[in-house]
Amino acid sequence: MDLDAATIHPMTAADLDEVIAIETDSFPRPWTRDHFLAEIDSHRSLPLIARIGQGQLAGYICATFVLDEGEILDVAVRRDCRGRGVGRMLVDTAISALAAHGVRTVGLEVRVSNESAIALYRRIGFEDVGVRKSYYENGEDAILMAYTINDSEGRADAV
Repeated sequence: MDLDAATIHPMTAADLDEVIAIETDSFPRPWTRDHFLAEIDSHRSLPLIARIGQGQLAGYICATFVLDEGEILDVAVRRDCRGRGVGRMLVDTAISALAAHGVRTVGLEVRVSNESAIALYRRIGFEDVGVRKSYYENGEDAILMAYTINDSEGRADAV
């Protein structure tokens, strides 16, 4: 797979069959089509997709913002594309898009068992800021992470 040819686009309703296939494969309690449609229709949401090769959907991210605070709500990468930079590209693009909307801090939560996602977020510069005990339906904890966007450098830095 050539990630040099990967492109990021706004998510549309036409993408949802592919998005939902990845969502269902990635999460025990997947978002519904209506949930994604609400994100697509919201002026406070930034749903993005990554396409590779001949236009195959490799992954997606949904972020939202209110005033100067942003949150990454959902991100997933197709199994055969994981570990190849698609997730990083999606998160970096979402952070840049959030910054363009005046966001200063970006938060997210991640399952304690999702070691690859936690490692990715830490490499990007997210820092652990808390734990939500028994947050998920199976009793698993969520790690809360945050990232501060540094305007003076034109980049983002950890909290």
